[in-house]
Amino acid sequence: MKTQFKCYEESRKAGSSILKIKKLASGILILLCASSFAQVQKDSIVQPSWWFGVAAGANFNFYDGSTQKLNSDLTVPSVFHKGNGIGLFLAPSVEFHRPDLKLGVIIQAGYDGRSGKFNQIVTPCNCPADLTAHVSYVTLEPSLRIAPFGSSFYIYGGPRFAYNIGKSFVFQQSPNPDYPEQVKSPEVTGDFSDVKSTLVSMQIGMGYDIAMTSKQNKTQFMISPFAAYHPYFGQSPRSIETWNISTVRVGIVFKFGKTHVYDPKDTALAKNVQKEALAPAIVPVVLVVDTSVHFSVYSPKNLPTERRVRETFPIRNYVFFDLGSSEIPSRYVLLKKDQVKDFKEDQLEVFKPKRLSGRSDRQMIAYYNVLNILGDRMGKYPASTINLVGSSEYSIAEGKAMSESVKKYLVTVFGIDASRISTEGRLKPQIPSEATGGTKDLFLMSEGNHRVSIESSSSPLLMEFQSGPDAPLKPVELSVTQTAPLDSYVTFKVNAPENVVSSWTMELTDDKGKVQKFGPYTQSSLSLPGKSILGTKAEGNYKIVMYAKNKKGKISKQETTAHIVLWTPPTREQGMRFSVIFEYNESNLSPTYEKYLSEIVTPKIPKGATVTIHGYTDIVGSADYNLKLSLTRAQEVKDILYQSLMKAGTKEVTFVVRGMGEDEKLSPFENRLPEERFYNRTVVMDIVPKE
Repeated sequence: MKTQFKCYEESRKAGSSILKIKKLASGILILLCASSFAQVQKDSIVQPSWWFGVAAGANFNFYDGSTQKLNSDLTVPSVFHKGNGIGLFLAPSVEFHRPDLKLGVIIQAGYDGRSGKFNQIVTPCNCPADLTAHVSYVTLEPSLRIAPFGSSFYIYGGPRFAYNIGKSFVFQQSPNPDYPEQVKSPEVTGDFSDVKSTLVSMQIGMGYDIAMTSKQNKTQFMISPFAAYHPYFGQSPRSIETWNISTVRVGIVFKFGKTHVYDPKDTALAKNVQKEALAPAIVPVVLVVDTSVHFSVYSPKNLPTERRVRETFPIRNYVFFDLGSSEIPSRYVLLKKDQVKDFKEDQLEVFKPKRLSGRSDRQMIAYYNVLNILGDRMGKYPASTINLVGSSEYSIAEGKAMSESVKKYLVTVFGIDASRISTEGRLKPQIPSEATGGTKDLFLMSEGNHRVSIESSSSPLLMEFQSGPDAPLKPVELSVTQTAPLDSYVTFKVNAPENVVSSWTMELTDDKGKVQKFGPYTQSSLSLPGKSILGTKAEGNYKIVMYAKNKKGKISKQETTAHIVLWTPPTREQGMRFSVIFEYNESNLSPTYEKYLSEIVTPKIPKGATVTIHGYTDIVGSADYNLKLSLTRAQEVKDILYQSLMKAGTKEVTFVVRGMGEDEKLSPFENRLPEERFYNRTVVMDIVPKE
């Protein structure tokens, strides 16, 4: 009886584990549903219709029914009834769904593991017995894909055709626990008999597409977390007895597709795709005259100058880790011990990352050397100490392991005394990237929270006026030829009474008749780098047509011309650039940054200078909200500088303030990686002295 009670307890615990797994799968399904209302970006680039990739996941298999006769040679003493287990799912994936349609198809074919272990039973001799089934298939799963809200969320379902490739088992009968001196019987292995070679069943599931690249990229990369349910009917693996399997599959699809330029002859797409972006050419509207709307273009002369820029670049005190990993990612610059002597903070370009972001390379070179900058400074200041706080939503233990990886690097490569570095693990950082009750962009925020924070109270390591948890490291100075400065951009403005213009687009035609289309935009002012218009040309004359749509859908048209000149790199240093960084969804600066602007930046602004202030955000959240947030951030910086200049008696300073939002064509960094998104939560200040 004691043994039977023990087996009952183990069975109850197994049932509890199954319930937890089901709850986990249900939670994933609910999360995917909650993320369904994502917006679809509209532009002149048509998103891919065909997607190719690989799906990988885990099958949570639940056994029901009964089995006793394993094959013609073995019938076990008692019947096995229930069980569970996890199997691998791995399959190439092909999807077709046009960007203007809610319907599509998915085809996946690959390896499908349905293995599991039956709950332990007690045989007539009061002997515990276990049975493990190693069942696997080659599966073909064509599915109908439906995006019910026209967004990134989709549901899918269809048949499953499975061809058996694995049917082995392991049976083990243990001795009667009342007679411990008995010798344990050897494992019995073999293949199940009467296994069906082909199964026909079904599945239903849901997923959510998360873009990994800008929608302007020719090649789009995407990941799609998914969850699916495979009910038991059609899944009885054998033609005898009643054993059946139901499965919950959870996984992710990594896929890519090719974009193409919109073709107005494609009438199937013309109905829904890019209507607003190409409104003058596609939407059958009557142009109206609206004298309350005024359109203007400012194109700077961009005469060759001697300006370079000395940029003071902030170093965030974070090291971001890949989800599920406690190893320092390879994108960070990791030195060998014999290279430390050659590392210099003012010559970071000597040690470049293996892969750069593709824009603002010099800044990312600085950030990806964060561990080397830290190690170098700790070597110069032997009294300094740090605390490494690893944050992982998976477990505190993984957060601790991440911290230990950073500590190991500093100790083994830079020779820092281990007693100067303490480590700890947390589930979330002290300042997490999250919105209370938020349901969108959860994956991106989760990436941003998977990091090690470098904490210190040693002032030589830190930014001016800062100490304690989450204090930024001291910025580095970069003195290089400036990329196209913000004041070299071509600015387009639409002046109209409030709420008159809902959106506007532009057509730019050069002297050879080549037409470029931009928009739609909702903000009243837009700045574009000349290179995005001119390409490789040095300058050009353009006819510019603006189409403004009002709340009733009517469109007014205005024309003007502009001579646009490409900005060219200067050679003599004059300008200065500073940046401040905001926390997630914040528009107010911390007291530390207020003091930094007042006491470090303000004294460097000379009388008569022009200060160009541009605010930015990452891509988390809606575009409209981020545009307002970026402008509020820029205005916050301007107000602090203005008040400080007034107190200092510095006058005749011109401010140019703009909010750039999340526009990926203009943002300082890309948005693929969490560190890029963190740096895009910024306001950039260019200080240009009077000529």
